[in-house]
Amino acid sequence: MAETIVSEATSLFFPILLLSSIIFLTLKHFKSYFLSKTSLPLPPGPTPWPILGNIPHMGKKPHVTLANFARSYGPLMSLRIGTQTMVIGSSISAAVEILKTHDRVLSARSVPHAFPAKSPKLNHVSVGWALECNDRWKHVRTICRTELFSAKAMESQACLRDKKVSEMVEFLNGKEGEKVKVGEVVFATVFNVLSNALISSDFMRFEKEIVDRGLKDLLGEYMEVTGAPNLSDFYPILGALDLQGLNKNAMEVFRRVCATWDPIIEDRREGRRGNASSQKDFLDALIDNSCTNDQINYLLLELFAAGTDSSSNTIEWAMAELIKSPESMKKVREEMTREIKQDLLKESHLPHLHYLQACFKETLRLHPPAPLLVPRRALDSCKVMNYAIPKNSLVLVNVWAIGRDPVIWEDPLKFKPERFLNSTLDFKGNDFEFLPFGAGRRICPALPLAAKNFPFILASLIHYFEWSLPHGNDPDELDMNEKVAITLQKELPLVLIPKVKK
Repeated sequence: MAETIVSEATSLFFPILLLSSIIFLTLKHFKSYFLSKTSLPLPPGPTPWPILGNIPHMGKKPHVTLANFARSYGPLMSLRIGTQTMVIGSSISAAVEILKTHDRVLSARSVPHAFPAKSPKLNHVSVGWALECNDRWKHVRTICRTELFSAKAMESQACLRDKKVSEMVEFLNGKEGEKVKVGEVVFATVFNVLSNALISSDFMRFEKEIVDRGLKDLLGEYMEVTGAPNLSDFYPILGALDLQGLNKNAMEVFRRVCATWDPIIEDRREGRRGNASSQKDFLDALIDNSCTNDQINYLLLELFAAGTDSSSNTIEWAMAELIKSPESMKKVREEMTREIKQDLLKESHLPHLHYLQACFKETLRLHPPAPLLVPRRALDSCKVMNYAIPKNSLVLVNVWAIGRDPVIWEDPLKFKPERFLNSTLDFKGNDFEFLPFGAGRRICPALPLAAKNFPFILASLIHYFEWSLPHGNDPDELDMNEKVAITLQKELPLVLIPKVKK
């Protein structure tokens, strides 16, 4: 009996202690929140709830919620997410101040607790999630830029991209008249392009007319776990407790994913290259820079997670938009007939396919891969648009909202590639009305690869095949609902039927 009473008392004590800690911490933060409004005003925003702050307001599509809030509270607003202050910019002027004027002080990261990059031994080898843009971060980014994304690297990988896209086309030839999940096929292609650049190996296969989903599912599981709402992110004092088990689960998936290429790393350290070419690759560069296996594993996983899901989602969105817009699809085909004729499509054709490039840009405007970019953190307090941004605030830019702003864009919700034909707007971080890859220090380092990969794969799907919806469904009724799982995805996968062009 005594043991039962003690057990029950213990089971009650810890929740009460936890709740008391949260209330104390929240009241402390709210006190500083309201005091700051009397001295250095925070941006306006919706009234936060006690303890929870604005968490209940966010919903499943935070980019949409925040865009709606911006109509009421203005282009720069603040919310409370648990005990954290979050500042969101939703206009060109806000984006300029966050990503350019105050880029240095707003260039830090607040790394989610479930990410392995929280570990000090991994943080300094991260490209996207390094806590600060310090010398080590610059060094790793330089390795990535030189070995993967420089003009020289892009040129040396051109034959590789041709080969992997040809394998995709060959696979689709065997699927003529059958239903195809476009996103899965594109994902495997993008993954193999990247894996060959990184480790000189294929990791996904087209076999027996089925896409090997093993690694794709593992990566999806990793992104789902690390992107799940986490109490430790809302209330950092709880971080060490891992109450939802997300950190434990993320580390387990991390180990399972990395087991895929662990043997290759060990072989490479021993001087055995297996089937890899004799030309040095990114893995060799990391080994030459004295990176440990854990550091190599994390950086490879980060590059795969960031580079494959966003790429395949964007191409899937582009195909969906073109299926819904037969006039635009017709213009793409006419351009290809004129510029390529019956020849095999090569990357060298891409600069001449102006309408296709416009479709690519229009897709990125409507469906940016990261609608809120990757959250930044304020290294120090600063003032943006006459409002105070407190130190350690989360700072986001809603590029999804900017891309659909009727003040900037005519018919903003319409897929209209023509708007880019006679426009100098580009996505390289200098035009703040169009920022699908971000800007400033934290601009996506893989932008040069994306600029090659996206249009080449999209052009190949259109050049070699006619596409239709199953059961003769009306393109106007194609579901275009979206969901956010770190990246912006179609809620329902795009399923199409290919017909080989004669």
